[in-house]
Amino acid sequence: MRSGPLKSIQIKAHVRETQSSQRDAILGALRTNRVLLLEQLQSDESLKEAWALREAERTAAAWFCSEAEEDVPWAFAQECFLLLLTLARHLSTQMALFECTPPAANRHTPEAAPALPPDVLSVSQQKTLGAALQFTVSLGLCAHLVPGVGLALERRSAFGPLLAGLVRRDGAAPSAPPAARRLLTATTVLLRLSELPSLATLVYTRHLGDLMAALCQLGHQPQYATSHKDLNLEERTACRAALKSILGTVYQPIVIKELLILQGGPKQVEIRLATPAWLRRLCGQLLSDRLMQPHGVHAVARAILEGGTGGDSDWRRCDGVARILVACPQQCVSADLYYRQVCPQIIELLHFKDKLTARQFQRVATRAALTIVEEKPQFGQQYLLEPLLGPLKRCCSMATGEASVEEWALSRSVDDVYKIWVIGNSASVPVLTALEPVLSVVFSLFCFTKQNVSHLRAPCQEILLWYLGHAEQAQVFPVLRGLCSLDGQEGGGASGLHFTPGSDGGAQLAPRGTDSDEDEALYERVSGEQRRVECLVLLLAELKDSDLPGDFFLELLQELTLWAAEEDEEEQEVDLGAMSLLEAEEHRSGRAAAGGRRLALLQALAALCEGLPHATLLRKTTQVVGFVVSLLQRACAGLSGPTTEQPVESETLSMAMGLVATLLSEPQLGAEDYACMARLLPPLHEVSLQHPEPLIQGLAGDLRSVIATHGACRPEGLPACSGPERNDAARDGNAPPPPGDRSHPPATATRPAHVGPLKSVDARTASPTAATRPCRPGPLPEPPRAFSDWLLEACDPDVPTRAVALRRLTRMVTERLPAALQAEERVLVLFLENLEHDDTFVYLSAIQGLAALADSFPERILERLLGEFRGPSRPDREHALETRLKVGEVLMRASRAMGDLAPHLGRPLMVAFLQGTRDQDPTVRASSLSNLGELSHRLDYALGPLALELSSCLSALIKTEKEAEVRRAAVHVITLLLRGLSDKTTQVLGDVLLDLYRSLKWAVRSDPDQVTVLHAQLALEELDDVMKRYIFPKQKLEKKIVVLP
Repeated sequence: MRSGPLKSIQIKAHVRETQSSQRDAILGALRTNRVLLLEQLQSDESLKEAWALREAERTAAAWFCSEAEEDVPWAFAQECFLLLLTLARHLSTQMALFECTPPAANRHTPEAAPALPPDVLSVSQQKTLGAALQFTVSLGLCAHLVPGVGLALERRSAFGPLLAGLVRRDGAAPSAPPAARRLLTATTVLLRLSELPSLATLVYTRHLGDLMAALCQLGHQPQYATSHKDLNLEERTACRAALKSILGTVYQPIVIKELLILQGGPKQVEIRLATPAWLRRLCGQLLSDRLMQPHGVHAVARAILEGGTGGDSDWRRCDGVARILVACPQQCVSADLYYRQVCPQIIELLHFKDKLTARQFQRVATRAALTIVEEKPQFGQQYLLEPLLGPLKRCCSMATGEASVEEWALSRSVDDVYKIWVIGNSASVPVLTALEPVLSVVFSLFCFTKQNVSHLRAPCQEILLWYLGHAEQAQVFPVLRGLCSLDGQEGGGASGLHFTPGSDGGAQLAPRGTDSDEDEALYERVSGEQRRVECLVLLLAELKDSDLPGDFFLELLQELTLWAAEEDEEEQEVDLGAMSLLEAEEHRSGRAAAGGRRLALLQALAALCEGLPHATLLRKTTQVVGFVVSLLQRACAGLSGPTTEQPVESETLSMAMGLVATLLSEPQLGAEDYACMARLLPPLHEVSLQHPEPLIQGLAGDLRSVIATHGACRPEGLPACSGPERNDAARDGNAPPPPGDRSHPPATATRPAHVGPLKSVDARTASPTAATRPCRPGPLPEPPRAFSDWLLEACDPDVPTRAVALRRLTRMVTERLPAALQAEERVLVLFLENLEHDDTFVYLSAIQGLAALADSFPERILERLLGEFRGPSRPDREHALETRLKVGEVLMRASRAMGDLAPHLGRPLMVAFLQGTRDQDPTVRASSLSNLGELSHRLDYALGPLALELSSCLSALIKTEKEAEVRRAAVHVITLLLRGLSDKTTQVLGDVLLDLYRSLKWAVRSDPDQVTVLHAQLALEELDDVMKRYIFPKQKLEKKIVVLP
């Protein structure tokens, strides 16, 4: 049914090159094909129907010009128009008949496919039709566009400039219609073809941009253009309507992409003519209209980001899309209407499931949301933050009778907050302020997830940590106080409601059950508050590199000091009789609330002290000084009260004095340190005046004088801060703590009130002899024993005596005592004999002694040990397996201690270990491989001559060894070798690296032992890292100075 029209189109689209010149060849081919088409249509019996349809279309076409014979390209284009319209009419007729005719009974099996509709084209037919459309667009549409509108014909292919020149030259014929009429004719034909679905697919997928460019020019070109005179108002209106229809029906990302291409940009000026101003404005308006349509944000984002790979350029495009979404178009009626439509669509971009698309859309949504919140706060709060944070805010304000917050809404809200705030990572003041109202709910969710298994735990924790790490302390402290319930309010969730586990691993808000037992209700409330404080401590423990935990701890200490002062004032008698009943009740409730806040304060302080290490709480000198100031202020508050014996205050004051003394004993105190310690001057002055004990008064005055004079005036006995004295103390084992451990002062400085005046704070410095003087009588030290006595005890049958003697002999060898060095052979024999002992303490002591001997006399001892490791020197002597393994342990320790002598002394060891890999016992083979791995990566370049033997040995063991332990050891040797050589691997093992790689791949693919496979994978990862560093070396900026001769 379709063979007639399509056969005529195929004749028309076939070009014959019959002449030498390209221009003449094209004109001749177009003229010849047109004549052949008309002749064949009239003479061929099979094409009579096509000829009749063609004549009907020619008669109905008002645009057909039979006198345009001289304009060969336009005459050829007219025939293409007629044939395409003929095909469209034929397919429409056939489709009408197909729809009216009932389907025939299926004579085949039920699985047989139904009959195809007549408008379905084969692949070859689509190819022929595509060629005809290309002629139509090239000769009738693109050649008549205004420069700058659409992609010029010259830029499409190498054949384009010649074709464009032909059309412009031949278009000057007097019989030819003007350019605007030609453009209108080609556009009308394409629009008629697009009415049929099967043909519309070919038109829109290949020539949508050209069709839109033509409609823009025909319908929206300004009035002053010369081509406008050839069109009437109805035609221009029809073109505008057609453009509007296309923009509304075609897939929106494709439409937006084509509009962006038509609009052009600064980067496209170099490759084509500048886009006219009227077209740029028109495309901008159309793009804004597309954006404000339902799902317009999604369409714009997909049009710009589609086809990305997730690289840096894609992220820059994401930021560009975000800037487009934030900017309100100029032609928009109102900004309120724009953001009302766009903000919900921005939130929807966060909820895509596709991995790559989700990452790109999330980037767009995050940047757009943060920018709107920062630059357009009034719209961001109403249309973005309210829907985004709505489920979390309802958890705070929801009444008991209202519908509970669903699990999916709460989970989605938490995920959206995590994506925008944490992943977006914009720590501006508006963004931080917008998050504060829901922090209590997020923290309550985090506390709930610590008791249950929930996927919300990680995002809640990251949200809280992000806020605590980026907000200013003036903002953070009130939030932390609220989370600890220090402000007297119950945090997180509405009253009467609590979080319960959801069915999908989330949480939902549900009414709290009524508990008739008051004690049980009180217990639940107290345990809940304690759990909240513990969770807050866990969050603060994650901020290891922040000053916030320490500053918050000092803030609470300062509040505790103020509380102590207020408590003294409240102890005064209050005459309740002079008050009314209401006033008395308010007074009692106020004192009860104050007591609750004080209990919460003590609970928070106790949790911080127990849950956080001192290195986190007091990590800076300023924080240590603040801590001491708090202690001294509390002591001063106690001094102003009645003078009673208070052991706690006395201990607190003693600790404060010790900390100050420790701070002053630090070396190289600068002006900043003394300026920080200037805060200690007022409390020290008050202690020196008001404390009842003269000892404490003098100590406070001395410390104050040192701080005030910046160390220039140091009373007698104050800890000196010179380097040599501290080094001497360190050698004596009594060195003060390092600067980072200032919260634990030395024992002699923590209680100055009990050890005497200030000069006794550090007795090591003031009196060296006093520092070593014993406090109470004790046993006298034993006189030194002779070397021979230790040799005799090393043969004692008592195991502890023998072991202690062996340890003592090892120490003598290590200290290189003359007696031990002279008796080298006797000590060696003694250690070798004790290797065969059954007790672990004895033979381990012997192993240590032999390793010490090998370190002192490497050449002689190693030769003897290698002989013991290889086996018996006489055939009739049995050599125990355990002894050989113990000697192997000695050799391994000796190889570790060789250091720079490994290349010199390691070759005999390598030979012995390689021989050990062929032993009959698998344990010896595994031990030899272990020693081989320890020694190989220490040889560096000295391993080169042995690399081939080592590689052959390891490869053979990996592929042929039956014992899994030996194969594991062989693979582990390669891992140690690659890890030890690191960047030298390609130089030392260059000849055998490929063999080692193949052996590892063989182990991964074929070894039945999973542990061996794991070791091989680790070795391959090491090799991969080595080769990456070799192929892609790290870029270094180095300055070279060359001295010219």
